[in-house]
Formats: sequence, structure tokens, C-alpha cells
Amino acid sequence: MSDFPEVRLRRFRRNPSLRALVRETRLSLDQFVMPLFVAPESLGNEQLPGMARYSVDDVVREVEELVRLGVQAVILFGIPEEKDEQATGAWDDDGIVQRALRALRPRFPELVLMTDVCLCEYTSHGHCGVIVDGEVHNDQSLELLARTAVSHVEAGADVVAPSDMMDGRVRAIREALDDRSYETTPILAYSAKYASAFYGPFREAADSTPAFGDRRGYQMDPANVREALRETELDIDEGADAIMIKPALPYLDVIRAVRESFDVPVAAYNVSGEYAMVKAAAQQGWLEERAAALESLIAIKRAGADLIVSYWTKDLAQWL
Repeated sequence: MSDFPEVRLRRFRRNPSLRALVRETRLSLDQFVMPLFVAPESLGNEQLPGMARYSVDDVVREVEELVRLGVQAVILFGIPEEKDEQATGAWDDDGIVQRALRALRPRFPELVLMTDVCLCEYTSHGHCGVIVDGEVHNDQSLELLARTAVSHVEAGADVVAPSDMMDGRVRAIREALDDRSYETTPILAYSAKYASAFYGPFREAADSTPAFGDRRGYQMDPANVREALRETELDIDEGADAIMIKPALPYLDVIRAVRESFDVPVAAYNVSGEYAMVKAAAQQGWLEERAAALESLIAIKRAGADLIVSYWTKDLAQWL
């Protein structure tokens, strides 16, 4: 009897070609979405290039570059010139996202244009809904969210993605879209959006930090996973066509649980804090950015995500 192993798993690890033959999880650029921040004026960010702001003219030029590289989908976030308590800039026909959509749509007919549907970037208080007696009023916020979604679709959006975490917002948006003959427009719902510490760089880029309090009253408790399944089920019942888990890396177990429980497309948002940590460590020489980024994205895909929103999408277009 031989003292050596008969099963040798290293046989398919000997070189890159053999490893590629049996690779279980693969990254494909057509399943990635690049976030873009649109503002009245451009504002670069050398340390975190994915967090830059673009004017409408500059976002057109940036999208030209993304399309040239092979990126097939973007999601737009807006930073208005002025804010108010009713988030008027979110649903105004001349809002910053609406102007960007009208500039992009005819130039890039094959590009998937998604929009974030929320009010936090547009409210003077920085919360995701209407404030009544010091708290975010769920039901009064639904009408404004629905108006925002409709205005985005009218301006050229292919997909609307509500991220506010108000109860019932998917149904309100679905009904508003259907009433205006936009029944073919899909809703990508942020179904499990956690009250996370990993949003810091985004809030700076989007100028959406709350003026008081925090968002724990409507975003999910990081300790809960069963609640995420309930949120997802409710959103699907209300008409969500796909669902999103946000953040991604600290919630890989949630992605897996949702993937195993529901037969709908699952998205994951590789958020700004996840991106910034790797960037900062790479700038210190502690790790190699490309290798760490690819490993992180593979982990999200391996957990069960069908599509990934990531600030590395532009880099990924050159790495793959």
C-alpha cells in the first residue's frame, strides 16, 4: 500500500491554464455597474477616483471612456445645486440627474442607465424622507419617491433603484410607473440596506450626511439576517424585479441567504468604505490593489451576487 496520496488536488493548480480550466467563479464585465456622481460642477478625487463628481458635460465624457472600455451599465447619483425639506431637486424635471439622463440617453442607446431613487442627497436635513415632528415620515415620503422614479424614467432611465428603505416604496413606485405606461421598466430594490459604517466616503462624495441623528430608524440593524429575508420577500411581493444587498463584503452571508431563498436576480453594492480601505492600504504599500480588489469582487460573486455595483468597474474593464 502506497504511503502517498492517490487524490492530489494540486494537479489542477500547477499552472494558470490548468487553474482556469476548473475555475468555479468568474468575473464578467457585463455584470458590473459603475456608480457616477453628477453635480453642478466637477470635483476630482485623486485618492478615491471613483468618488469624483462630474458636471453634466463631464459625465458625458466619462461615460464615453467607460463605454470605450466595455462598461455596459452605470448608476447615477445626483448632488443638486440647492436643497430643501421636500427634496424638490430629486423629482424636478430640470434636476441634475434628469439633465444627465437626457444628455446620455441619445448618445449611448445601448448603455444601461440606472438611477438611485432616494431623497437624502436632495433634502436640507440629509435624511431619506420627509421629516415630521423630528422623524422621517414613511408614508409621506412614498409619493416623493414615486415622483422621483417616474421623472427618471421620463428622462431616459432604464432601471430605477430605490435605496431609501421606506416600507411600501416598491409598490408605490411600481404603481406610479404602471399608471404612466412604464410597466416594462424594472425596479432594482435595495431590499437589505444596512445602517453601516462603510458608507463614509460615499456620504462625502454625495454630500448626504444627515444634519441630525442617524439612519438607524429605517436602515437595517447589522446584526439581523432573518429580517433581510423578510424585507426581500416583501419587496418581491410588491413588484421588485431584482434586489440589492448593501454593503457587500461584511454581508456575504446575507447575499448567500437571499440567493438560496429567492429566485430573482441578486445585486450587491461593493460600497465606498470597502473600496476606500483597499485603496488606503495599497497607497501605504501594505497590499496590491488589483489582487485585493479582484479577490474581493470574486468573494461577492461567489456568495451569490448576479450583478455588482462597484467603484472598481472602470479598473475592472482594463484588468479582465
